[in-house]
Amino acid sequence: MNVLGINSVYHESAAALLVDGKLVAAVEEERFNRIKHGKQAEFDNPHQLPERAIRFCLNHAKLTAGDIDHVAYSFDPRIRRKRYRAEWWDPRSEETFRLRLGQVRGAVEDLLGRSLGQQLHFVPHHLAHAASAYFPSGFDRAAILTIDGIGETAGTVLSKAVGTRIQTVETFEYPHSIGFLWEVFSGYLGFSHYDASKVMGLAAYGDPEVFREQFQSIMRSDEVNYGVAREFLGLHPDRFARMEAIFGPPRDEDAEILPRHADMAAALQAATDAAVTAAVRRVKRRVPFDNLCLAGGVALNCVTNELVKRSGEFSNVFIPSAPHDAGTAIGAALAVHCAKRKRPPERGNSTPYLGPAFKRRDILAAVKSAGLAARRSNSPAHDAADMIANGKIVAWFQGRMEFGPRALGNRSLLADPRRADMRTILNQKVKHREDFRPFAPSVIAEHADDWFEMGGAHSTSHGFMLFACAVKPGRRDLIPAVMHRDGTARVQLVSRDLNPEFHELISCFFARTGVPCVVNTSFNDSEPIVCTPTDAIVTFRKSGIDALVMGDVVLTAQP
Repeated sequence: MNVLGINSVYHESAAALLVDGKLVAAVEEERFNRIKHGKQAEFDNPHQLPERAIRFCLNHAKLTAGDIDHVAYSFDPRIRRKRYRAEWWDPRSEETFRLRLGQVRGAVEDLLGRSLGQQLHFVPHHLAHAASAYFPSGFDRAAILTIDGIGETAGTVLSKAVGTRIQTVETFEYPHSIGFLWEVFSGYLGFSHYDASKVMGLAAYGDPEVFREQFQSIMRSDEVNYGVAREFLGLHPDRFARMEAIFGPPRDEDAEILPRHADMAAALQAATDAAVTAAVRRVKRRVPFDNLCLAGGVALNCVTNELVKRSGEFSNVFIPSAPHDAGTAIGAALAVHCAKRKRPPERGNSTPYLGPAFKRRDILAAVKSAGLAARRSNSPAHDAADMIANGKIVAWFQGRMEFGPRALGNRSLLADPRRADMRTILNQKVKHREDFRPFAPSVIAEHADDWFEMGGAHSTSHGFMLFACAVKPGRRDLIPAVMHRDGTARVQLVSRDLNPEFHELISCFFARTGVPCVVNTSFNDSEPIVCTPTDAIVTFRKSGIDALVMGDVVLTAQP
């Protein structure tokens, strides 16, 4: 049975494909159309499908549209109609949204060239999030906590999973949305609504106590509960006036970042830590299992994730590589598989390497088309490690592209973590972004505990850059480029089994330098992560990257 999963209701448009319960492909539309997040999150475009992502999935599996048995769309319009309240936001916008949702079926059938009838399934959004975390976790039972901006109408859902059944336990409806609050503050701080990662980075430079009391009127929490005041959310017309009365005027995009801006970010992070911790305690009381699965866009908050992991509420915590909305394409497909087949889907398959790969002839054709001269390396990992140790910035393009927002060693920019100036160089000359933003270390798994406070047994999720682990005091001066202001690092563990080429590169760097990690940031420059060899060459040529290694093909920047 072949199940195509689709997410396009808001943002992070994506497609995924299950073949007989095995996840064979998943990719975000932005990687093909080069538009961040695939499209804008608007009321009038839930029917704009990730067409190129869908075509990739089919082509990769050598299937035609006629081979698809079921299509799963990660949103249920019926739930939206039932629970929506007119006082929440403009009913006219809501009517437009519903009309466009009504076009989803026609858009899917037009793309596949046939009528689907009962083969098209509208999967509840938070169920899709939950399934995207639970089935790849390998757990046979788990508590599940999904936290995002909004699904149909909910911001947080607590669920219980046993076997192949996921059951909703409790729902936090709008306005109790932690994700929406981050969008509002991202905009208020002069960033885009998608830039929660910038606010997370900025938070380490602020003092949460400065605005802690004021935040009590915005997001409150106690031992096992939290709530968000609707007056401060993005759909409320007076939100900025209320915020200005508390925090002062909003920051313009190009204005200087002041200490109060960092203090606001720190207070938001602290409030989020408290709210999510309360939700974790709540789901533990309702579902007293040892295992917890986290998903939803808020599960990209590495600081909060680390607190959850160290809380002791659950013995095991799993977060997929794409906990944000893109991952619901996978989750929707998994949910439909379980509904239609008694046999469970493949469990424990959590690899993020699910996108396109390119053969050597494709790479050489792109190099030739660009009018460049390349050399062939007999040992790409060794050569790349040597260049990094010599202070070069190396673009590393290998194998299948990652699924999710983080570059995990197949579409990565790599550099030497020992250099204190490397963060500034990368931010200013390559990434062209704010100086306060940190970079992550990718460390070979067998040496991680020697350098970072990993907090017990390693989980698969440690391979996805989802936890902010403290750098051990004796190591901090040795890897300044990857240590954030608060002494933590967003660590990626690299195992030989999951990514042998990347593991070999870091091992070579370790053999030469005595440091078992490299700086790893996404291979892009104010754009989606590169997908194709041509994308890689374009970004290589316009930025301060010193070398590009694609397979065994090496390009070096001309002086």
